[in-house]
Amino acid sequence: MTVKEEIERRRTFGIISHPDAGKTTLTEKLLLFGGAIQTAGAVKSNKIRKHATSDFMEIERQRGISVATSVMGFEYKEIKINLLDTPGHEDFAEDTFRTLTAVDSVIMVIDCVKGVEPQTRKLLEVCRMRNTPVIVFINKMDREGRDPFDLLDEIEKELKINVRPLSWPISIGKTFKGVYSLYEKSLILFTAGDKQTEKNAVTINDLDDGSIDSYVGESYAAKLREDVQLIEGVYDDFDKNDYLEGNICPVFFGSAVNNFGVKELLDCFIQIAPSPLPRETDIRMISPYDKTFTGFVFKIHANIDPRHRDRIAFLRICSGMFERNKNYYHVRENRTLKFSNPTAFMAQEKKHC
Repeated sequence: MTVKEEIERRRTFGIISHPDAGKTTLTEKLLLFGGAIQTAGAVKSNKIRKHATSDFMEIERQRGISVATSVMGFEYKEIKINLLDTPGHEDFAEDTFRTLTAVDSVIMVIDCVKGVEPQTRKLLEVCRMRNTPVIVFINKMDREGRDPFDLLDEIEKELKINVRPLSWPISIGKTFKGVYSLYEKSLILFTAGDKQTEKNAVTINDLDDGSIDSYVGESYAAKLREDVQLIEGVYDDFDKNDYLEGNICPVFFGSAVNNFGVKELLDCFIQIAPSPLPRETDIRMISPYDKTFTGFVFKIHANIDPRHRDRIAFLRICSGMFERNKNYYHVRENRTLKFSNPTAFMAQEKKHC
């Protein structure tokens, strides 16, 4: 594979939201679909004993919240994905703000019951400062929440962004049946299950297919067709360039804990999300295709292993290719240095490069 092909197959994104909207749960399910883990954990649950893979610190397991950004990489359909699960609580917002400097795009999770919340507004302002492309995932559709059209109106009004649904829920709460992918023009039905994968899905390629009625019922099928017709009439066609420029946010619906809508989100994400973008410095613009190795540290984490006094710096590579045992120039300290122990991360699992 050439360097150009290697660059273009990479996607680096962060997941952001207000606390308890479902960021870490969505992270677990993306890892599950990507084959990085076999069983999805839970942030806090009496039924699921396995903790979330990305919540690897003891305090996170005790409190049931994400405290530090976790960096995880996996491959999905030959696309290399780097996923950063950020803390939602405002006490740890600085960690999230720094992390957003290292990503090329963002998935914002919104609770369908609570809608837009204060931390959501702050995080989107940071994304808007850098024109970071944003995809919205409206979560917890398996709970009794608000009407999807009302949620879209609130997002546009409160966050002052244009939205375009690319998937649509079939009912909500106890009668939630699944989602219809407006991007793929297909209907995917799931049943709740922790180890579920796309093999459990039923795919129907035509919305006018009468078999939809047998799967979801005539009334729900009629409502779906009516909603999709309204969406196509009210919202402009999705334009990938508008999304990449930060002018429009694609919207997906689902339930991360039950796997609803997650695969549709991931399948669309790898097609529309940007590959590594140029980085602006005070001297020049750094292109990812430059041969010279460049990068910046966006996070330093101490005491990951409580048995040792260790610190690890998270580096975003902007251009070039990293080589082990090679000297690199440190701009701030005006000297060369060698990376003593380069490491690839999967939450608490470390692999030496």
